[in-house]
Amino acid sequence: QVQLVESGGGLVQPGGSLRLSCTTSGFTFSEYAMMWVRQAPGKGLEWVSAINIGGGSTDYADSVKGRFTISRDDAKNTLYLQMNSLKPEDTAVYYCGKGGVNWAPFIGTLPRSYWGQGTQVTVSS
Repeated sequence: QVQLVESGGGLVQPGGSLRLSCTTSGFTFSEYAMMWVRQAPGKGLEWVSAINIGGGSTDYADSVKGRFTISRDDAKNTLYLQMNSLKPEDTAVYYCGKGGVNWAPFIGTLPRSYWGQGTQVTVSS
């Protein structure tokens, strides 16, 4: 079955950096666009970024544009999110999932099982 395992989160000071990873199995990773979403405490899911098949096209929410970079390694079946210049408002649980930027309006309709277990990112001094 599809498995998505996010990792790389942690506690970081404002202005710091983290690199998240999403290790996948159970499907042909290279045949899917992929995305990152996040959920801040007490809020709904927020779409963060997406990358197309092959990695030639990426998209970002305005809130992270210029600070975050999504990438993929099809040989390792792994999705990444490099997060720089982190802000306290980036504090959230980050999830990865299948789908491209066109899925962004619909992430709130997807079941909890669609995502991995998530990785906590806390930005605080």
